[in-house]
Amino acid sequence: MAIKKDARPISYNNSAFDDQTLGDKTSIGLSSANSDVFVVQSNGKKASYSHSEPYGSNPVAQHRGFGRSILHGIRSLWATRQTEKDLGKDKDLYVKTTIRELIIYLAFVSILCIITFGMVSSKTFYFTTVLRTILTERKVSGDGAQPAYDDIGSFDDFWAVMNEPVLKGLFNKKWYNNENLTADQSGYVLFENKILGLPRLRQLRVRNNSCVVHRKFQSSIRECYAPYSSSKEDRNSYGPENKKLLKTPSAWQHKTSSELNGLSSSGLISRYGGGGFVLDLTRDFDIAQSEIANLKTNLWLDRGTRVVFLDFTLYNANINLFCQIKLTVEFPAAGGAIPSKTFSTVKLIRYVSTMDYFVLACEILFIIFTVYYTVEEVLEITRFRLQYFKTIWNVLDVLIICISYVCIGFNVYRQVKVADILDELLNDQSTFADFEFLTYWQLQFNNIIAFTVFLAWIKIFKYVSFNKTMTQLSTTLSRCAKDVLGFSVMFMIVFLAYAQLGYLLFGTMVTDYKTFSTSIFTLFRIILGDFDFDAILDAHRILGPIFFLTYVFFVFFVLLNMFLAIINDTYAEVKNDMSTQQSEFELGEYFKKSYGKVLERLHFKRDRVIDIQEALKNADINKDGVIEFEEWRRDLKARGYTDTEIENVFTRYDVDGDGVLRIGEQDTFKNDLSAQENDLNKNIKGFKDGTQDRKKSVQDNTNHITFDEFSILRQRMDRMEYSVGNIVSRIDDVLQKLESMEKVKAKRREALTRILNTMTNENHLNEEHKQERIEKMIREELLENNFDRQTPGASRYGYQSAPSARPEQIDDEY
Repeated sequence: MAIKKDARPISYNNSAFDDQTLGDKTSIGLSSANSDVFVVQSNGKKASYSHSEPYGSNPVAQHRGFGRSILHGIRSLWATRQTEKDLGKDKDLYVKTTIRELIIYLAFVSILCIITFGMVSSKTFYFTTVLRTILTERKVSGDGAQPAYDDIGSFDDFWAVMNEPVLKGLFNKKWYNNENLTADQSGYVLFENKILGLPRLRQLRVRNNSCVVHRKFQSSIRECYAPYSSSKEDRNSYGPENKKLLKTPSAWQHKTSSELNGLSSSGLISRYGGGGFVLDLTRDFDIAQSEIANLKTNLWLDRGTRVVFLDFTLYNANINLFCQIKLTVEFPAAGGAIPSKTFSTVKLIRYVSTMDYFVLACEILFIIFTVYYTVEEVLEITRFRLQYFKTIWNVLDVLIICISYVCIGFNVYRQVKVADILDELLNDQSTFADFEFLTYWQLQFNNIIAFTVFLAWIKIFKYVSFNKTMTQLSTTLSRCAKDVLGFSVMFMIVFLAYAQLGYLLFGTMVTDYKTFSTSIFTLFRIILGDFDFDAILDAHRILGPIFFLTYVFFVFFVLLNMFLAIINDTYAEVKNDMSTQQSEFELGEYFKKSYGKVLERLHFKRDRVIDIQEALKNADINKDGVIEFEEWRRDLKARGYTDTEIENVFTRYDVDGDGVLRIGEQDTFKNDLSAQENDLNKNIKGFKDGTQDRKKSVQDNTNHITFDEFSILRQRMDRMEYSVGNIVSRIDDVLQKLESMEKVKAKRREALTRILNTMTNENHLNEEHKQERIEKMIREELLENNFDRQTPGASRYGYQSAPSARPEQIDDEY
């Protein structure tokens, strides 16, 4: 820990000089660095010291600064990675913005999940299962194999099932001990589910001669009833000639869909209109059974009948759930009967229990979040315009917002519409309660909100996409998209060829290939290992095995493995590329850094507490048992504290204000310091007892020393600097001498060249004169240039220069 004597005043928290109240009501307040104002309270007395005028004392400046702060705060609510410019230059700010976006978005997803789970629960499954069991799985009583609703295959089966299991399930009259139900107890299915209004039986028919009989059979076949279509629907009244036999004349009269406010419905064979021949069954079991018997006697169903619907709605107040039930029996042109059923369990009355009102609060928050994200998207679109929609995540954002507004609008509409229908039903309970329209759209709403939740979860990848690990999936798919697209064309050619082959070969015998679309799904199931080989083997003993074996070989062993090879190769390539790249930003490193900063602050506070404790021990230089302010100031000054900090700490515990810390005051001071040191040690220990990554972060980021250790290290550093300085000076001297020697050698070469040139030009001299001439020139050269070969004496580093060379040595060198 480096402590400088010119350090600025620091505001301390949770330390010996915090702005807090002690037992003697003494507190110290340190101001910010801007104002440099502190207040000392001692025994109720208050004194202020101001070194400069506080910043912002101008009212106009304060008003403008406050306005800017409000605008900045509002603007920061919608600060995202796309709305903020140059955000990528600051990694910490980028990560903080991403984390803030992620936290807000996770709150939005949580609220959305609460809303969706508030609409559906496991109770809907059990409710539907119980009703399906009582209405469609009970068999007709009697000897032999009697049919249930799911076993209906003819007109006789239909009337038998309607007369007993269905009517008994709807209009039960007795308890299990054969005791009759009271008037208040009747009108319930399984004694718990209230029948809303009256059940409705509705039939749709086609006209006679609605199809063309081949001319060879026209003489023997005079009637022809085509499959159902709206153009061939029979809307004419029919029945026996004696109308007096009819107990329900309205059942033989056609009503349009507008008169019934009906919707078109789909069966297993076709889609049917909302009109037809209608009978609303009476709630009394005996009367309803008599009405059914009358219809059967007078052939309400005949060859022209194509479908019969039984519609009714139940409400269970115990669990606040509606179940709109539609039992459908189709009579195809091929003959026989095909039953189907639809149980639509929904929660139409939303706000009853405490949990429902909690969901209402979440729905209000959902609206607020939707508006919030709408503003955010508007800001981003305003900045980027059409470029904004080039990113798939941005398109996903807009799609989620649009679906959210649709859900909000439908929620309001549903609430109003349910109230209107219930009011009408309660006013007249002797009519059919048509909840089909509302139930249908409630189911569509559930589907839309489910799709919204799915997209909302997928969108989380947007906020974690800056990590290289998270981007492996998207990068792999994007790189192999072209290869996968080319492979898909080849795969679909082979796959559709086999689908059509299976439909044509086995469509008349095997259920899994009865239609072309069913054949496609059957082949997908074979890829997953779900197939019925015996069925196609029974359909054709030769073509069945050939079809199966060739399909498995080409599609499963060849094409599917080619697809996996494309994905694997691309993934390996992407992983290899990413292994050499560094993540743009790492959340782990960011959290480690934040953790290190917190732990560093704790260590810093603890070290300063230790410094104060050492000062209490060592400040009493004269050993008189009390610490005077000058002694205190001298010791803390040596430790790098400023005058303001020294005075604040001293004044806090100088209770009597005499400028001396006596034994009692010192004991109080020591106790406070010990308590704070223990608290800091506990906090540090708690941090160090975290995960292994945190322990490593502590070792990397939190190596702290006390002031005494720092002083020793500083002395060692000074001695090291002095030694290094000596070494550097000696190296400089050696370099200078080497440079001088190079200069001397250069001069020698020049002198020797000059002498040789001179002697070459003086050829008239004899050898003796040439020798004398050479010696003379060498001596003159030595005297002229002065080679600096004299001994200079001891140098500043304690060593001596080499002695000067004698002329004889120079001559030898030459």
